[in-house]
Amino acid sequence: MSGNLERIPAIAGFLRSLVLHAVLFVGGAVVLAPLVWMCLASMMPAGEASQLPPRWWPSHPTAEHYAVLFSSLHLGRNFFNSFFLAAAATALSLCCNSLAGYALAKLPFVGRDRVFTFLLALLVVPGQVGMLPLFLLLRSFGWIDTYWGVLVPSLASVFGIFLVQQYAQSIPDALLDAARVDGASELRVFWSVGLPLCRPILVTLGVFTFLGTWNDFLWPLIVLSDASKQTLPVALASLAAEHVQDTELMMASAVLTMVPAVALFLVAQRAYVAGILSGALKF
Repeated sequence: MSGNLERIPAIAGFLRSLVLHAVLFVGGAVVLAPLVWMCLASMMPAGEASQLPPRWWPSHPTAEHYAVLFSSLHLGRNFFNSFFLAAAATALSLCCNSLAGYALAKLPFVGRDRVFTFLLALLVVPGQVGMLPLFLLLRSFGWIDTYWGVLVPSLASVFGIFLVQQYAQSIPDALLDAARVDGASELRVFWSVGLPLCRPILVTLGVFTFLGTWNDFLWPLIVLSDASKQTLPVALASLAAEHVQDTELMMASAVLTMVPAVALFLVAQRAYVAGILSGALKF
């Protein structure tokens, strides 16, 4: 009898774990089902995705819709524009935000706390508020309808500086002081000690920046008027207006937009999760 009583907690724990995994499985299936159907619909022959009841599997899988996107609709150039701008914006953002965040966390200077408080206050200001003055400023520089007009606003962000600053505070001062005692300059201390230790949060920030730039629609639409310089989201919006009835083609364009973002997350997921779990987002 006592042996059976001792097994009750283990059985209860097993049942709780089973229920939890079942709920997670159902939730994951609900989230993934539209994405799976989108990928399958992109390979269906024309008109098959609009049938009722909906089909889940293409009768004759085809890649002709992807070929149309790159050949007839010339989206290859727009894909390159988005990738180039997202990669360049990520590199510039990591450089500027890491320098500013590290300085606010580890370098004492007059007014540092006030500067950081001011930056935190800017977090509550919607980005759309600054679009008009930013557009006028870029126009005075002659950067409208150029790649610089898209890249310059991404040089630094309040959120990126805050993210790096919070993480850099966890770096032991003893490590930095040891490098200074050995004769390293502040830039060398940052490059050789601070930057490697900030790698998890820099990967996290890089993923945020790349995805934000890759999916950005409004700012490239405002700044870039030349069709050859437009990004993929802007080009796909124009495509949707012309081919709204072609469901399979729209699904192929959606997959084309999703694949680089998913690939980036899969490659960087370990460092990304490490940066999130390290407490970098704690106030």
